[in-house]
Amino acid sequence: MRLEAITWDRLAERLAERLDELKPADGGAWPRVAFDGAPAAQPGDLAERVAEALRVRGRPSLVVGAEGFLRPASLRLEHGRRDAESYYGGWFDTNALWREVFGPLDPGGTGRVLPDLWDPATDRATRSPYVQLPPGGLLLLHGPLLLRHWFPFDLTVHLLLSPGALRRRTPETDHWTLPAFERYADETDPAGSADVLVRADDPRHPAWSG
Repeated sequence: MRLEAITWDRLAERLAERLDELKPADGGAWPRVAFDGAPAAQPGDLAERVAEALRVRGRPSLVVGAEGFLRPASLRLEHGRRDAESYYGGWFDTNALWREVFGPLDPGGTGRVLPDLWDPATDRATRSPYVQLPPGGLLLLHGPLLLRHWFPFDLTVHLLLSPGALRRRTPETDHWTLPAFERYADETDPAGSADVLVRADDPRHPAWSG
């Protein structure tokens, strides 16, 4: 795939242009967008940039991080603190994401979304208030391993790191997660299946598929 060099600011503007015209495939009122990538690729930073570019255009959006929907430590660490299989399949509360984020944005839904549920630092519920996303507002969900869950995204953006860059940019204490991302690439092929691909090996000089 041919990739074009771009700045992060310009990338956010180009994505906002595309999202401004995005219509939900299910006929609902709220387009849903994935910013998928390992933590080292910082997909949340791009989601926030795009949200700001949309705000300037007068288009409301809500940025939600998958890390706000981790399962309690007693469940996600059941097999130890460095179990790659658990990280791959059991760390994120996908049922809660369906219930609190995607369900309210279904056709005929309320648009009332919970932005986060669980604080991993305190291992307690965040008790965050619900956010009312107006019709036409976009959900910008960011996090790792998003494209393996069959979430109803209307557009997907994958931030790609080469294996070497992923290892370099992942803190050594988190290197135990690397096999999970290798498995994700093999089983899901996010780089090939995403609607938009962003290569982020050099954080100063991204490139994208346009």
